Amino acid sequence: MVSDILAASGGVKQVICINWGTKYGAPFVNRLFAMVARNITPPFTFTCFTDNREGLRSEILCEDLPPLDVEMPVNTKGIWPKARLWGPELGSLKGPVLFLDLDLVVVGSLDAFFEIGGPNDIVMTRNQTTPLERLGQTSLFRFPVGKLVPLQEKFRADPQQVADEYEFEQRFVTRNAPGGAKFFPRRFVLHFRQDCRRPFPLNYFLPPQLPADARVVIFPRGLLPQHAIDGQFGYKGRVATPIDHIRGLFSPDRREKSPFRYLRHYILPSPWVAEHWRE
Repeated sequence: MVSDILAASGGVKQVICINWGTKYGAPFVNRLFAMVARNITPPFTFTCFTDNREGLRSEILCEDLPPLDVEMPVNTKGIWPKARLWGPELGSLKGPVLFLDLDLVVVGSLDAFFEIGGPNDIVMTRNQTTPLERLGQTSLFRFPVGKLVPLQEKFRADPQQVADEYEFEQRFVTRNAPGGAKFFPRRFVLHFRQDCRRPFPLNYFLPPQLPADARVVIFPRGLLPQHAIDGQFGYKGRVATPIDHIRGLFSPDRREKSPFRYLRHYILPSPWVAEHWRE
């Protein structure tokens, strides 16, 4: 029996992503498609909204970036170009779509993300970094095409003011979602640093773990899956043994001002990330 959510999209699970500029590119899009294909029950579609189709796999449906004729905010932390996806139309897609960031890792079935809530609901990942704030995370969230038009209109009216008030686009979506935002189960989408990285001092002896109930692992704030695979710290390509890292505590070039913050950032290589984050 087809659920109401899938019935609203013609019985097809619709997964989307967005790619612009040169930060990520085809390798990230292709890798994300492969992870989705391995972890979803067909039928499904995978659509990338992009300004560059070169190098993308033939199975990926490509659409031009939706137009958004505004000047994007400057000196803000949120990824506001995602607002392009909030318009009344989204290429040829209709009904609920599941948005995925390019730098997350799919480690389990995505089917349940199309079973929770109703076809007209906006369902977000819980933001684990602000437990006292009922805040969603837009690294992975589901919404019906056209439902976020009021948000796009409000953003278009004064992009910088909206960015200054809400700081992150995920807070803007959570606070202004028509009908209110619902949430996927907390353990479905895990935060690599909070849920997988070992606490100090175990991070010097044990690699990051993958909880059995995880389906997706996100890597926000500059830490990419490749960093986890390599066991990098500082997120600038530096790989060190535990002893070398501890010695770096006394380096004048140390990035983190807090010694404890510096020590707890160390991670050993994570083979399970490489196992999943591949074509």
